[in-house]
Amino acid sequence: MRLDKYLIRGRVVGLESGEMEPALEELVNLTLDRLSDLDKESLIKRLLRRESTMTTYLGLGVALPHMRTKMNRRYVIAVGRSHYGIRYDGAIENDPVRLIIMLIAGDKTRDYLRVLGALANLFKEQSFVQSLVRAPDLDTLYEHLHSGFGGIAPKFVPAVENLVNRIVLRQAESVALRTSCRVLMVFGDTFTGNFLAPKWRAGLKTILVSRNLAEAEDHPGHYAETIQVRSFSNQRMAQLRSAVLVGLMRGILVFTDRVCCVGGIAASNQFDTLVVVDIEKEFQTFLIGHADLLPRDVNPEVLERVISVATELAVEGREGRPIGCFFVVGDADRVDRMSKPLVLNPFHGYRAQDRNILNPFMDETVKEFSSIDGAFIIRGDGTLEAAGALIQASDYDHALPGGLGSRHAAAAAISVAADCIAIAVSSSSGQVTLFRRGVMLPLAERKVT
Repeated sequence: MRLDKYLIRGRVVGLESGEMEPALEELVNLTLDRLSDLDKESLIKRLLRRESTMTTYLGLGVALPHMRTKMNRRYVIAVGRSHYGIRYDGAIENDPVRLIIMLIAGDKTRDYLRVLGALANLFKEQSFVQSLVRAPDLDTLYEHLHSGFGGIAPKFVPAVENLVNRIVLRQAESVALRTSCRVLMVFGDTFTGNFLAPKWRAGLKTILVSRNLAEAEDHPGHYAETIQVRSFSNQRMAQLRSAVLVGLMRGILVFTDRVCCVGGIAASNQFDTLVVVDIEKEFQTFLIGHADLLPRDVNPEVLERVISVATELAVEGREGRPIGCFFVVGDADRVDRMSKPLVLNPFHGYRAQDRNILNPFMDETVKEFSSIDGAFIIRGDGTLEAAGALIQASDYDHALPGGLGSRHAAAAAISVAADCIAIAVSSSSGQVTLFRRGVMLPLAERKVT
């Protein structure tokens, strides 16, 4: 996602204020040439009102105040840096706000939440934030921001190259062509830094799989696509099944594809594994004669985000203890008719965009509510309709593996009764399991103890 065209040198400034409200006023003043038809006081009040209902503090000394308003432009961005730090209720005492990234979007802009999410992910990278905070002057700060907004922020350490890696990559390409693979999938998390990929032959689609955001066009090797999948295992190519699932949802892969995959132990800096996967065979029990993996109303980005949040909960838990939880995505009206609230709905009364799973500021909210018994009900566009819902779908005649309890049984049942996908996280094992039409697909292996 390239945002550099919305960044102007004149809107990157050093902040004089030590409080959030006057600092926002400084940034709003920079935008008045583009927002001349809007009332400055109203803009500031709306930005502050959002801060009072939901913090926009990202951590690492970065705040991302944002809002939508009626204007002709898609986006206006202003950036302020404070050398001394700004006092802010959402930040911890020893971590004052050093950077404020103000984003104002037009009310008809469709990719607002995607842009917000891209910015939030970019400013969670500590090395990038430090390069901005420590920039010797505003011109250098602007250059770093421009690079980051263009998707080419330095996210990798110098390249790792050796004879074995070069041979493995070349042989992987040869195996892919000789076995009629249309796709070559490279697992980048094998490396702690960058790696040098060869110039791929024509006719072979190359996909980079990584837990970190990266623009394929800017990565050495010029991968056709990049798939971001979080892994919490050091096993070889632990992201494989989830990466294929995301590729299918996005339309990057099709069910008839054969994929050649190359990777190694995470952070080992050594490719050592080559696998050829027939997607149709890998997913045949899951598809059971259907090619429509996604429910009709579900946006692929929404399901990707839910899988990501579920995986993070499986890894992190809450407050040092494991958490089991349950998400139902799609066909929300039907799901709602087959559920009842166990608690007062914590999402009731909020605007749809403020309770959308694609909004990066919803992550912590969802994780906090994950400790409530019951399911999250999520519309196909990402809007969170309810938490703590008791699913009352009709019983479905299926047998689940041993160790899976009522949460997984409910997930299987609702995935049959409605055109939805259910995702369950096991509190005992950390396993993340996706259900479609009653059939389960484990997305993460059980934790090894």
